[in-house]
Amino acid sequence: MVKVISAEPIENHRLRIQLSNGKKGVFDVSPYLDKGVFQELKEPQYFRSVKVAYGGVMWPHEQDFSAETIEYELQ
Repeated sequence: MVKVISAEPIENHRLRIQLSNGKKGVFDVSPYLDKGVFQELKEPQYFRSVKVAYGGVMWPHEQDFSAETIEYELQ
């Protein structure tokens, strides 16, 4: 099972990602920003509070993305 090893917030609501299978790239969160709980991620300071958790990425108010979703959409 693939896991997120590191997630670094960068400009334009994107994350620089490293996965346990060696893949690296950028995950663009912006397509999700108008959907339900993800709207809070529009706030730049809050977006930068991302953490690696449970194999994926997560923010303090429990918005999250699985490693599988991230790997599928990795640029």
